[in-house]
Amino acid sequence: MTPTAMTLRLDVTLAIIAMGLVTYFCRAGGYAILRAMRTPPVVDALLRNLPAPLFAAYVALSLSRQDMAAVLASIPCAAAHMRWGNFGLSIVVGVGAVALLRWAGI
Repeated sequence: MTPTAMTLRLDVTLAIIAMGLVTYFCRAGGYAILRAMRTPPVVDALLRNLPAPLFAAYVALSLSRQDMAAVLASIPCAAAHMRWGNFGLSIVVGVGAVALLRWAGI
């Protein structure tokens, strides 16, 4: 099998650049609007407290589609994060726990 040369297509490159610009302007626009106008206290509280429930919903949904080893491994993963507050360490603990539980046949 011979390797094929990759070619840079102009239409694909322009589409990637356009998507990047749209993403940037959507985010920058939100910051610009929030900087230019004062939000009501309810909106401030919502924006301040929204990330935690969203994260919990994402985790619950993903755990509902996993096996028992992954569900059980979330316990030491969460405990490591609560104890040390380090996402990298909690990921390592969670992956290690999943590997250990699956090795044990759970």
